[in-house]
Amino acid sequence: MSQTPDLSHLWMPFTANRSFKAAPRLLKAAKGMYYTSLDDRQILDGCAGLWCVNAGHGRSEITEAIIEQTAVMDYAPGFQMGHPIAFEAARTVAGFMPEGMKKIFFTNSGSESVDTALKIALAYHRANGEPARSRLIGRERGYHGVGFGGISVGGISPNRKAFANALLPQIDHLPHTHNLEQNAFSKGQPAWGAHLADELERIIALHDASTIAAVIVEPLAGSTGVLIPPQGYLERLREITRKHGILLIFDEVITGFGRLGASTASEYFGITPDLITMAKGISNAAIPAGAVAVSDHIYDTIINAASGIELFHGYTYSGHPLAAAAIKATLELYKKDRIFENAKSLSGVFEQAAHSLKGEPHIIDIRNLGLVAGIELAPRKDAPGARAAEVFQICYEQGVLLRYTGDTIAISPPLIINEEQIKHIFTVLAGALKKIK
Repeated sequence: MSQTPDLSHLWMPFTANRSFKAAPRLLKAAKGMYYTSLDDRQILDGCAGLWCVNAGHGRSEITEAIIEQTAVMDYAPGFQMGHPIAFEAARTVAGFMPEGMKKIFFTNSGSESVDTALKIALAYHRANGEPARSRLIGRERGYHGVGFGGISVGGISPNRKAFANALLPQIDHLPHTHNLEQNAFSKGQPAWGAHLADELERIIALHDASTIAAVIVEPLAGSTGVLIPPQGYLERLREITRKHGILLIFDEVITGFGRLGASTASEYFGITPDLITMAKGISNAAIPAGAVAVSDHIYDTIINAASGIELFHGYTYSGHPLAAAAIKATLELYKKDRIFENAKSLSGVFEQAAHSLKGEPHIIDIRNLGLVAGIELAPRKDAPGARAAEVFQICYEQGVLLRYTGDTIAISPPLIINEEQIKHIFTVLAGALKKIK
């Protein structure tokens, strides 16, 4: 057993620091589907880290690519200079994107990808002779990272409340699609709710299309509690945005790179947006990395409208050599090991295992698509989130790592999972539910 480190200096993100440091959960190693805890227990990773370790932990192909690149060149500037592997990585990412979306802008996280996409949308309309198009439309319960742009278009109340006085102006929100009365215990996409996309027409009538730059949605909302898009909903959003000359941004930080058994949710649903934000699975989380895929038309419009620097935006670490090496190795690994195909082939087993929990104590809904599921629990009176927090802790003690948000347990394992491991996750979860009040 390893010694517990000094916990006093690190300010942990999205964590109740005082309670965590009183009873810490510390992981010291990871390989394949498992973490090793500080007390030497094997912990089955039921959430792919933070929705990001799609190929499993400790993949030697990625590690070796990073080490090799470090020895060759650890860093090179990306402003007015370039290095070959960044261009190679961009070409590799483009190969996973929909037809006509082959231009890639590198970032370092999902939050940066969202802010980048919003800026590109505004820059496009300026370059296209419509600078009045500056309004951005998000969705209630949407999560788009922690930049001020992402929080502004996002719709998670605590995130917005904390910084309410500094959010971007000219923002509006679509209603969310979650409805227990109509859709509880749906398998895959729920049948009810496509009409909620028509609320965009009401927002357009209120503000006028000539003022609206873009609509941003998660095809499948993860961090807010696994909200599955109703049948026909995304298609209707695409139809409305195209009709009014509004750009459609898919935030695929979670759904990109195999979570639904396809390269992107765009591919899975057969709907091509104008921009796609990515992170997490793009590098298997081995190195912080993100990207925005941009339609060729948007890129050409911005590039051809200016002389000199066309977009005043970027990051010191955009296309970082080590990140580029990790991205290239990760995406090659996905293809070589047919990892997306494994996710697709197991989606039915995963769905059956998730819905086998129906009837267990406290469950009011089960939602699933691909290799992601949300198990929603009835909240305790005056203690929302308490039940899910207890289930999370019990599962961890039983050797399974899950996530929870509010009173929803989220399951999103690495895509290399097998049938036995799927069964084990949901068996442990069922046992935990029986232990709580």
